[in-house]
Amino acid sequence: MDAPEPPPAPRQYPPKPRPGDHVAVISPSSGLPGLFPLPYELGLRRLESEFGLLPVEYPATRKMGASPAERAADLHAAFADPDIKAVFASIGGDDQITVLPHLDRELVRAHPKPFFGYSDNTSLLAWLWNAGIVGFHGASVMVELGRPGALHPRTADSLRAALFSPGPYELTAPGASNDVSRPWDDPGTFASEPVLAPCDDWSWRDPGRAAVEGAAWGGNLEVLSWLLMADREIGPPEAYAGCVLFLETSEELPPAEEVFRILRCMGERGLLRQFSALLMGRAKSWSFRRPLGREDAAAYRRAQREAVERALDAYAPGMPAVFDVDLGHTDPQVVIPYGGVVRVDGPARRITVTY
Repeated sequence: MDAPEPPPAPRQYPPKPRPGDHVAVISPSSGLPGLFPLPYELGLRRLESEFGLLPVEYPATRKMGASPAERAADLHAAFADPDIKAVFASIGGDDQITVLPHLDRELVRAHPKPFFGYSDNTSLLAWLWNAGIVGFHGASVMVELGRPGALHPRTADSLRAALFSPGPYELTAPGASNDVSRPWDDPGTFASEPVLAPCDDWSWRDPGRAAVEGAAWGGNLEVLSWLLMADREIGPPEAYAGCVLFLETSEELPPAEEVFRILRCMGERGLLRQFSALLMGRAKSWSFRRPLGREDAAAYRRAQREAVERALDAYAPGMPAVFDVDLGHTDPQVVIPYGGVVRVDGPARRITVTY
């Protein structure tokens, strides 16, 4: 593998909030808070009780079917308001790509703030990357903050550091995780925490002889494929030289062959070979539509890893890669600074992000 180009200058880290500050809660993808108020309102309460932040809702936050222009207006209002110190997505969805043409990059550049979200919010995070602003991949209000029973301590620690503590933060493997969801319309769901089960430790491929460091870019693989198809927010390959790629897949459980095909297209576009390392999230392997049993879930995760490795073999041989990192659709979940600095130390088997 050729030595990567020097990493680009890090994006601007926006000022961090402090306990007692107001934060926006918006729905730039889907107005699911209106259909499932139990996890949403639990997440709002925890923002205040556990992080000392005062959530502010916007007109489309609980509105199913809000237009792309309405959702963009909420985002603009949140960034322009000087009393709002951070912005949280309520949840993901599948059509945020339609909001992007309505966004004003200069307005957001003039009022940079931490934005937290993942899944379909990959579109906004990539948009912020191109605005030169570090975003934060993770911590939706309904899923992580609205987790039944209690916040996972590892998730809470990562979010607290991302919110309040600038500087390096070392990621560690959790030892146990949960992959099974419970219905949000059943109050009994919220009476107890999810049951965790032992999980695979991180797995390193071609760890290399030295640590690599670069700005993080990536997100949900399915959403990135839509951005590639629509030719939105994806720069020329050289824009990602030396960056650290991070990827994850959703509860839609894309087939392994589809994962390979998306990565193959990224490879044909000249993207994959630009990155200095890959962090691959622990694959979600259960959904209400496909409630896989333990053996089938393990087989699904194994097939997905093989698909990723096949793409790396073809387009980025020798790239260090770490599998089963707890980012994205995982429980617990760590926050990844999108555009922020990530250090992947293969020889020491360590991953450090800078919040």
